[in-house]
Parts: sequence; C-alpha cells; structure tokens
Amino acid sequence: MPNKTTYDIHERIFYFVVDVIKFVKPLSRTVDSEIIIKQIIRSVTSMGANDQEADGALTKKEFVHRYSIVRKEGKETIFWLKLIGALDKTKYKKTEILKKEGLEIVAIVSTIISKANRKGMRK
Repeated sequence: MPNKTTYDIHERIFYFVVDVIKFVKPLSRTVDSEIIIKQIIRSVTSMGANDQEADGALTKKEFVHRYSIVRKEGKETIFWLKLIGALDKTKYKKTEILKKEGLEIVAIVSTIISKANRKGMRK
C-alpha cells in the first residue's frame, strides 16, 4: 500500500487491488469460500481496469461511466470483505483495514464523478 500521503487515485486503486488479492490468496478453499474469493477478485480487479479506462477516456460521458463502475465495484468489494470478516473472525481485523481503504477510495471516486458532472470538466 502506498504512503497515506499518496494522492494519486490511480496508485491508491492499484495498491488496493494488490492488497485485496494478497489477502484472499492464502484463504482456505472450501466450496463456499471459493465462490466468495472468485467474486471479490472479479470486483476488485474490475475497479483497477475501469480506473485505467477512465484515465484514458476520450469523453466526459465515458469518464463518468467508467468511474461509476469503479464506485460500484468498490462497494461490491467492500461487501465481500465484510462477509469474509463476519465468517472468519481471525480475518476480521485485516478486513476492517481493507474496508476502510475501500470506503475512502469509493468516497474519492464519488467526488471525482460529482466534479466531472459539473460543467467544468473538459473531456
């Protein structure tokens, strides 16, 4: 994870994706956990991919759409983290740390979307 003074949203999202993947990698594999692990990997990697697509967006509409997906996938990732923490109390503390970062990213992305929707955005 980058230093908290890192203000680059792309870096924060990238390292959030990395941290979540590292977190779920060693989890025990059962029928139910396998489903949860696959879902969280899909949602968190979608955050990273859509962030990069937003960064290369050619229009304001495309930019806002991609960051809307980042926000949606961020909320889904937070749900899966919350579920893992509820199902395995030994993982609760780590899920809380990851959820906090996820919530901060979702809040930042929400602000980016709001600002882009104002007429000052030039994409």
